[in-house]
Amino acid sequence: MLEGESMHQVSTKTEEETIKLASRLALLLKPGDVITLEGNLGTGKTLFTKGIASGLGINEMITSPTFTIVKEYEGDLPLFHMDVYRLEHSDEDIGFAEYFFGNGVTVVEWAKFIEDYLPSDRLNIEIEYINETSRLIVFKPSGKRYEDIIKELLN
Repeated sequence: MLEGESMHQVSTKTEEETIKLASRLALLLKPGDVITLEGNLGTGKTLFTKGIASGLGINEMITSPTFTIVKEYEGDLPLFHMDVYRLEHSDEDIGFAEYFFGNGVTVVEWAKFIEDYLPSDRLNIEIEYINETSRLIVFKPSGKRYEDIIKELLN
């Protein structure tokens, strides 16, 4: 955990609950917000991103950008969905700052592989598999803005 980072957790019992939680989170986001998603394969990172997209008014099909690294979607706010798994052991900067400090919301799957490029203030989310439909979602906000977002989301 980063210095000054706190932790909050929520369990969801269905995919619909996970999507609803992510959609509610999206309503609290603004341009330049960065969300990182960590979790093993199949835990629901892309599903969570679908919920964020829904909350941002994006009606397109959301799929993992595994082979393209970044997918961009237009909604109430632009959504930049990154899957940086393929950048492990790479020093390649694909213009991260343009996304992280741009006019949309950036969601990064496998963010640990680009840690050096990430802004220090961000919302880190870990998704853990409980069973076929249930997940433990751990919010680790870094920075006051993200602390405030999580307080509002979970109250």
